[in-house]
Amino acid sequence: MDELAAVGLQAMGGPAHAGLQVVMQAGEEPSVDADIGAVVVGFDRHLNYYKIQYAQRCIRHLGAEFIATNTDPVTPLTPGHEWAGGGSMVGALVGCTQMQPTVAGKPSPVLLDYLVGLGHQRAEMCMVGDRLNTDILFGASNGLKTILTLSGVTRPQHLKDPNIPAMPDFVVASVSELIPPP
Repeated sequence: MDELAAVGLQAMGGPAHAGLQVVMQAGEEPSVDADIGAVVVGFDRHLNYYKIQYAQRCIRHLGAEFIATNTDPVTPLTPGHEWAGGGSMVGALVGCTQMQPTVAGKPSPVLLDYLVGLGHQRAEMCMVGDRLNTDILFGASNGLKTILTLSGVTRPQHLKDPNIPAMPDFVVASVSELIPPP
């Protein structure tokens, strides 16, 4: 929400719309703002049925573009626990619209293409992350060196899986290993 506002885009959602409910009876559907051109779905701790129905109507009835910030199935919000991630919220809309979003986040090259367009060179970049299916796949698919940190989602045993989406160039226990001592 803050990032959209920072570039001058009006947005709805987040905590401000946490308590909204849909009236489920014949002839009652949430009216949608006809000026909505895109539905941007990211991690939302306040996701509810109203927001899903509103977004579904914007995508299917208005033809709004469906954009996902990421498709991470889970996220480590607290130590030792995996919580439903942004991908679960995207999945709710995929299910009710039967449409696939444009993914702006990893592993999509959208952000990298932007950085390259600003004059940065891929050879100067390295992708550091804790997920094989987004961070490391993003780097490997886009010609970057990759460093996997084992301080998040990925565990050492995941590296032995023959079906991993991409093998990292380097593996560290924590990102702190990348910082030189004082």
